[in-house]
Amino acid sequence: MGVPISFLDKYCPEQFSIIGHTHSGDKSKAVNLLRTNPKMRHRGYIRGRQVYDRILIKHKEQP
Repeated sequence: MGVPISFLDKYCPEQFSIIGHTHSGDKSKAVNLLRTNPKMRHRGYIRGRQVYDRILIKHKEQP
């Protein structure tokens, strides 16, 4: 899931793993599955301009 940078204020490492961010060269399978548009895989776009970055997180399974 992609979340705004303000998520870090509320980040709980027991609940979520940070797996990357949208403006990275990370080509791992987990990150690539979250990137749905191959032409716009970096930052969020508004009216064709890159304007924001997202942190990619994954919910941890509870034991």
